[in-house]
Amino acid sequence: MKGVIAMAAMLMLAGCATNGSTPWQALTGTPGVCPKPSSEQELALNLAGDMASEGRLHASLANLEGLPDNLVQVRLGKARVLRLLGRSEAEPLYKSLLGTCMAAEGEHGLGQIAAAKGDNGLAMSHLKRAVRLSPTDEKIRNDLGVVYLNQLRVDDARFEFLTAMELKQSDNLAALNLVTLLIYQDNWQQAAQLVSRANLSPEQVTEAQARAEQLKQPRAPAAPAKGAVASVAQAALTP
Repeated sequence: MKGVIAMAAMLMLAGCATNGSTPWQALTGTPGVCPKPSSEQELALNLAGDMASEGRLHASLANLEGLPDNLVQVRLGKARVLRLLGRSEAEPLYKSLLGTCMAAEGEHGLGQIAAAKGDNGLAMSHLKRAVRLSPTDEKIRNDLGVVYLNQLRVDDARFEFLTAMELKQSDNLAALNLVTLLIYQDNWQQAAQLVSRANLSPEQVTEAQARAEQLKQPRAPAAPAKGAVASVAQAALTP
């Protein structure tokens, strides 16, 4: 009974409305234990993931549509692709992961959607819950840092970016976001050192500088940008 109450509370926190249908959690077993896909399903999931990484989002989604939705891995894959495509179907799929073995991924995705809508408060709530569920996920840490930065909570943002960088030193996304923070603070010396250490491109530095200038504008909405340090409305968050 306590587990049912806790699950219901988590769904309410995420604003998940029910329509009388069987909740996904009832189909996916015990929270914390993911059902294992078959070898063929796992191959299809890997193929869809590779396609998404290559930018072939529609092809990725097509491959995922041939797999059963009772697998949380399938719903997560679909949610990520649909979010990148800007489709509203992503949100209920992320919500369906709450209370399952992929609750952290569900909270993360909901945070990314809220951030893209400019709702930093809601995004922070989801991302903080995601961090509690998966504290060593560098992508979640980076995205929480981005939301903090957009709120000009620079000390909190710096903490999350540094954590993400230490968790995965080969991923320079958090480093790029930290460069934005340093430029925002006019700390050009540390920014230059980090650019060199992380081997960032001149184009990335230009994007970081543009983002920092946007942050300095009082109450100016952050405009979408192409690179990894865009506003929360676009690509500052992890894919």
